[in-house]
Amino acid sequence: MNRLFTGRFSNYSFQKLQKDMLSGVIVGIIAIPLAMAFAIASGVKPEYGIYTACIAGILISLFGGSKYQIGGPTGAFVPILFGIVLTYGYADLLLAGFLAGIMLVLMGVFKIGSFIKFIPRPVTVGFTSGIAVLIFTGQIENFFGLTGLTKHEKFIDNMHEVMIHLDSVNGYSLGVALMSLLLILLTPKLLPKVPGSLIALILTTLAASFFLSGNVVTIGSAFGNIPSELPHFQFPEITWERIERLLVPAFVIAALGGIESLLSAVVADGMTNSKHNSNRELIGQGIANIVTPLFGGIPATGAIARTATNIKSGAASPMSGVIHGLFVLLTLVLFAPYASLIPLASMAPVLMLVAWNMSERRQFLNVLKMKNGDSLVLAVTFLLTIFVSITTAVIVGLILAVFLFAKRMSNLLVVSKVLPDHTLESEAVQSNIVNASHDCPQISMYTIEGPLFFGAAQVFEQRIMDTLHFESTVLILRMGEVPFIDATGEANLSSIIKHFQKRGGIILISGASETVKKTLQLSSLYERIGNNYFFEHTGEAITYALQIINHKKCIGCSQFAFHECNSLSKGDDCRSHQAYQSCDT
Repeated sequence: MNRLFTGRFSNYSFQKLQKDMLSGVIVGIIAIPLAMAFAIASGVKPEYGIYTACIAGILISLFGGSKYQIGGPTGAFVPILFGIVLTYGYADLLLAGFLAGIMLVLMGVFKIGSFIKFIPRPVTVGFTSGIAVLIFTGQIENFFGLTGLTKHEKFIDNMHEVMIHLDSVNGYSLGVALMSLLLILLTPKLLPKVPGSLIALILTTLAASFFLSGNVVTIGSAFGNIPSELPHFQFPEITWERIERLLVPAFVIAALGGIESLLSAVVADGMTNSKHNSNRELIGQGIANIVTPLFGGIPATGAIARTATNIKSGAASPMSGVIHGLFVLLTLVLFAPYASLIPLASMAPVLMLVAWNMSERRQFLNVLKMKNGDSLVLAVTFLLTIFVSITTAVIVGLILAVFLFAKRMSNLLVVSKVLPDHTLESEAVQSNIVNASHDCPQISMYTIEGPLFFGAAQVFEQRIMDTLHFESTVLILRMGEVPFIDATGEANLSSIIKHFQKRGGIILISGASETVKKTLQLSSLYERIGNNYFFEHTGEAITYALQIINHKKCIGCSQFAFHECNSLSKGDDCRSHQAYQSCDT
């Protein structure tokens, strides 16, 4: 059993159980109003959010890869789930969540969790801030008590609905919303350990029930009474036609759920000095999202704010997440009828403040102030999330980020034609001493610094081909500063080799790392160049080159690129000279 739960319950004690019970209850109190609010904002009944917080919360804690992770419905999912409900309906949302769970498990099994961390920060901040805007604006209707609005999937259409129905403001709803907002803001200052959202919902519900009955829209009047019973198991009807229709929405849920849960796990690591298992976390998230829809729950993921609260409340193990889920379930059974009395106007400020807190406004402004490629990626991802869809936003944001990365990496590549500088004691090679009157006609030597990959390979080939001496018979490539070569870089290097060998020339490679050599061996370029033409140091390559060039062409040459040139110009044979000792790398 201990092995099943990755050893996180080893040395578990009664003292740890006490800590977990306290933190689990505290997080459970916070989770209940949020679960209902996120469900309503997603276009489904509030009890479905409670089912999710209960079932997914327990499963994510038991099978996930983070010791302190709290799972459940989150704000990040709201725009996606709302769009799916509008387009396909609640039944298809459950199937999409089920498919997303399978995808998450597969991501974990195939260890894709290790790669999600490579998603650029501007992309995650961009779509998170965009989601925050969608959540915030989506609550304007309930905050002001507007009536007669038609729900749309597009942001512009929803804003148009708000504008044309502003004359339907309900003063009672507005008063309740302002009271709720005030209580949420004041409670942490007066009662730091008491969740402000819970106090706000209790007091505004009491006020609305006693003084405003029938004048404000409540959960019960909008969605029907919340049943005080356990969720029922129901396996979804699965057909190939439904699967095809829901594959893209399911993938979006899985991708966003994976990103959100791993970000939350990273936050937990930073707060506790622990280390989560990213692939195990994806498997746990997948199991939760497979099981939860079978009981009517909506997709779930790791909740950063609730996870942080769990840690601050003293959680000692995943048992706190299990207790949090059981507390939510107990509350559903005992107090569901009372939850039906909560005004929607009371919940609007709860979601608005969630949106405000998740907007990452400081990071957003900091990246924008940089006014560089990251700022562009952030702005595009943010705007596309709001005005198009989060799917398009993430795809376009990632593509832009890849292009910018390639551009930046290509700028790092330096290809310089070099010769030893005899005025230096070390005789290090320099590019500034190569000129028309000081450049060996038979030996061309280049230093390559930076990765040879698809974004820079063309620059590498063009630079060499444009400056290669037409009489050269030996080409020395100093590759000690090349960290790797990809398929495009290998193709461009192959083009240079073919061109040079076709003219009867010889290529010498110096300083190549084992990684680069292995790449060349796999592509057969190593054999084409020849094992004897790879050298550890540049000096060895120069010595070899001076031995194989046509010494007759050296007679009378006044370039004097190397020490041996003085003798060779007079017709002496350099083979009797001491090996070239400069350019040690």
